[in-house]
Amino acid sequence: MSYSLSGKIAVVTGGSSGIGRSIVGALRTQGARVYLLDTRGDDEDLRRCDVTDQAAVREAIDGIAAGSGLDVLVNNAGIGFVGSLENTAEADLDRLYAVNVKGVYNCALAAVPHLKQRGGVIINMASVAGTVGIADRFAYSMTKGAVLSMTYSIAKDYLTAGIRCNSISPARVHTPFVDRYLADNYPGREKEMYATLAATQPIGRMGRPEEVGQLVAYLCSDAAGFITGTDFPIDGGFIRLNA
Repeated sequence: MSYSLSGKIAVVTGGSSGIGRSIVGALRTQGARVYLLDTRGDDEDLRRCDVTDQAAVREAIDGIAAGSGLDVLVNNAGIGFVGSLENTAEADLDRLYAVNVKGVYNCALAAVPHLKQRGGVIINMASVAGTVGIADRFAYSMTKGAVLSMTYSIAKDYLTAGIRCNSISPARVHTPFVDRYLADNYPGREKEMYATLAATQPIGRMGRPEEVGQLVAYLCSDAAGFITGTDFPIDGGFIRLNA
């Protein structure tokens, strides 16, 4: 199904790889002009920027919006970490907070003044880990719970400004990150462990990045104009059907 984003100007953080790359592709397929904020990549519309640097984020987003305004912000940039409370060092916690929480804050803070000009959409990438308990994800889960809370607050505070804000909570999605993780931690057992991880989704497989991208494209379109302040699990039944 097609959701037109023709004429829309979008910014996607962490858009050079994995889920972010699929989000960029889905938005462009529907007609949006998409700029990427990332520390790497070679896209012609890439703006090299560390989302933890508020001044750099503001400069990048102000520069993009100075051309044709801004309609969409997708806060996709994020990092993971495996560890319980006792296995999480202060530096680990600070690093996750800086990217996964402060990065969302920095980008939203820079984007909102532009989105207020004609209304717009913010999509924040959360996780099933922000809703249910997952072993050895203490710090990561904390950051994604914060993303959910920020989503609800932004949606509430900017209703009258015509800004819609929603979040998406994926379960395991098959990206190059998963393949690297398996190769690094289970050499020679990659296929076996992939099957084990895939089976944790009741539907029996991992998600595909393009499925997340298509959901983002819908939520950014006028077809989703009645939706705000909501989290959308895309999880193969992980949250509700694992009991």
